[in-house]
Amino acid sequence: MNFLAHLYLSESNTNIMIGNFIADHVKGNKFSHYHQDIQKGILLHREIDTYTDAHEIVRISKRRLHERYRHYDGVIIDIFYDHYLAKNWKNYSQIPLNIYVNSVYRLLEENFDILPEKTQDMLPYIVQYNWLYNYQFAKGIQEVLNGMNRRTNGKSKMNLAIEDLLENYQIFEDDFTTFFEDLRAFSHQKLLELS
Repeated sequence: MNFLAHLYLSESNTNIMIGNFIADHVKGNKFSHYHQDIQKGILLHREIDTYTDAHEIVRISKRRLHERYRHYDGVIIDIFYDHYLAKNWKNYSQIPLNIYVNSVYRLLEENFDILPEKTQDMLPYIVQYNWLYNYQFAKGIQEVLNGMNRRTNGKSKMNLAIEDLLENYQIFEDDFTTFFEDLRAFSHQKLLELS
């Protein structure tokens, strides 16, 4: 899953949200210096990623993209799924999306000094271009895919994936909706186990 889903699955615990957000930039077990709940967020992030990668519905989604994008298929699906979460946010939260993402930006900026360097480098762009809010729009997804393609020096061709999203829009949305119910239950249980 991508940023918005990881934050959402932290269930409003701010330190777990921070850990879940920074986990991709934390290597191995080098996180014992963080607050205990931030450590739990890092562990939760890893559990979510493992569960997601192994889930049959996610594998089906990825197969639709594999021939064109090869090992980038999972990254693209993560972005697509965040799109559906943002687009259907009212089904998952009573807090309006714009208020939620602004509170996330504030939380991360208030804790900027403890974020890993790569997260610090990325955060200004996320905030400036309002990624988390703009995930709900096709244009926002296109911009994220363009940026990801640039990061691979054009090798990934991820900028083309908006075509796949629009051509198979309802199919991918159905995949997401079914999978996300499973993921929410899994993540909630893992949070209880980590507490």
